[in-house]
Amino acid sequence: MLEPRVVILEHDAVLALSQILGIMLDRVFDSETTNEWSPERIIDLEARLMAPAEDEGIVLGIDDAALLLHGMAYTEVMSQDLPWIDSVRWVADFVTQELRHHWSDAEWQKYS
Repeated sequence: MLEPRVVILEHDAVLALSQILGIMLDRVFDSETTNEWSPERIIDLEARLMAPAEDEGIVLGIDDAALLLHGMAYTEVMSQDLPWIDSVRWVADFVTQELRHHWSDAEWQKYS
């Protein structure tokens, strides 16, 4: 398992990730079936995202980043028919770039 890292995210990235976590949490509570997302883990991750001062950074593991990327992919798929899908795709690209670059391609492959 890879060690967590201190990650500094742009303010806009933190806001986008917070929105993604909110969508994931809504999905957990709206779903009648079991969900692969743990509400406790989502709430903990959101608290860590929102806690630091600007440029202070947060501790994220690759598993946290993977959870956020999974939530972003879900959000993008569920937004396909919305008139603002181009904005959602832009945010998805932005979020992916912000998160993925903290780990090498080899580390992502090892995690997978």
